[in-house]
Amino acid sequence: MTTLLEELIRAIEHWLRIVKEQVPLVDPTLDPVLLVPGIAGSILEAVDDAGNKERVWVRILAAEHEFREKLWSKFDASTGKTVSVNEKTKIIVPEDRYGLYAIDTLDPDMIIGDETVYYYHDMIVEMIKWGYQEGKTLFGFGYDFRQSNRLSETLDRFSKKLESVYSASGGKKINLITHSMGGLLVKCFVSLHSDVFEKYVKSWIAIAAPFQGAPGYITTSLLNGMSFVEGWESKFFISKWCMQQLLLECPSIYELLANPNFQWKDTPLLQIWRENLDNNGKKSSLLESYEPAEAIKMIEEALSKNEIIADGMHISVPLNLDILKWAKETHDILSSTKLPESVKFYNIYGTDYDTPHTVCYGSEHRPVSDLSRLLYAQGKYVYVDGDGSVPVESAKADGLNAVARVGVAADHRGIVCNHHVFRIVQHWLHAGEPDPFYNPLNDYVILPTSYEIEKHHEKRGDLTSVSEDWEIISSSDDQTMRPAKVPPMVSTLTASREGKEGTLEEAQATVVVHPEIKGRQHVELRAVGVSHGG
Repeated sequence: MTTLLEELIRAIEHWLRIVKEQVPLVDPTLDPVLLVPGIAGSILEAVDDAGNKERVWVRILAAEHEFREKLWSKFDASTGKTVSVNEKTKIIVPEDRYGLYAIDTLDPDMIIGDETVYYYHDMIVEMIKWGYQEGKTLFGFGYDFRQSNRLSETLDRFSKKLESVYSASGGKKINLITHSMGGLLVKCFVSLHSDVFEKYVKSWIAIAAPFQGAPGYITTSLLNGMSFVEGWESKFFISKWCMQQLLLECPSIYELLANPNFQWKDTPLLQIWRENLDNNGKKSSLLESYEPAEAIKMIEEALSKNEIIADGMHISVPLNLDILKWAKETHDILSSTKLPESVKFYNIYGTDYDTPHTVCYGSEHRPVSDLSRLLYAQGKYVYVDGDGSVPVESAKADGLNAVARVGVAADHRGIVCNHHVFRIVQHWLHAGEPDPFYNPLNDYVILPTSYEIEKHHEKRGDLTSVSEDWEIISSSDDQTMRPAKVPPMVSTLTASREGKEGTLEEAQATVVVHPEIKGRQHVELRAVGVSHGG
């Protein structure tokens, strides 16, 4: 249990951090950073024949209607591209703010809660504090996430983006930061355009990348749809069924299925309690388990009669076997990727969250008689460790020569606004204030400090005294950061609280802030705490 004295000291430490908070200035020495989002992480706009633009992802007002009208798609096996069913609609990604607009806040109108639609927003804000500048050293690459991660059109755009960032930053090589499926897009690019990648890229930090798929999450997405917004806000958003009809024609989703060629330590399964009849017509239940390659056949049968109605026409939307074939070729490309030796690769993955891996439909007492019923059933998960979407086993299996792989306790979406991750990324980018004692692999910081504590038991209670000293250092050589001034002062703070059973705690701390001399300010803390028994 934290004592009142400890809480008072922490409050003073927090106050010192606040008053010394850095006022960010542009650091022209930084190498450029290009942020690449994952699935559903880019704003999409629909353009009609007249050139009128309208945001269709993400939006709230008339969201489902516009989603069906503009985003429902069909896969063209001859080109490998998914195109809108509405032939009058073309989907584009806005390029405002050097590509950052499309991946910052997905609903710029902020009609619903901020955190619900934030994507790279917090990371962008943090990086600007480190000295990055939009259009000079900070850029974004949004893309049509319906498409395959190896679609030539997307990879050509990415190649041009690398070239433009390289030029805008004065010929400096680029640090890539990807999240989720963005890691697969970049890995495809490395495999197919290794020379371009080597020319322009210095390092690549992959965050929460499903390198071998997201088995449980994607299986249920194909059968039951997915929701990107939870809680009450989902009532204003797109239904899971509506999303499912889009996903069935998206190559990107099929490329997130469990890689059947990967040697899983914990094999993901599709389990179904099936209803059986013996020769006498007696019913019984049997649990059947299917590994990734076999599970596809069950999903195919379950979706065989699935259809949508668009423009008054009934359109069949089964599991798309052409996309499956395309996705298999993508998996082959991903499996053969070799990273250029000049590029440093880092991997951050999420841990400590129950992550769907095996999915079970039906039960012993309520078995499934018709596989088409799976579309209306609620699957039960067998979980493994991960970020809630991507298992640790998949995220760590990048198949590349990594400088470091670090697990962070964070969920799949929250990991890109996690301050632990920010600290790791800042360290690897050598950005902002130097943190020479920080080791992201062990996650500790050595802070030299004078610290003394004494404890005594007296008649009036337990007495604890603390003596602590800090040095606040402001480098006069660093012109990229300007620390706020802490005025010299002597201040005393007191606090008290009553506990259970009549206990009483009292604490008093005196803080002495000395004048700054040659960029250094000495701070003394002298504190005493008394605990009276009940």
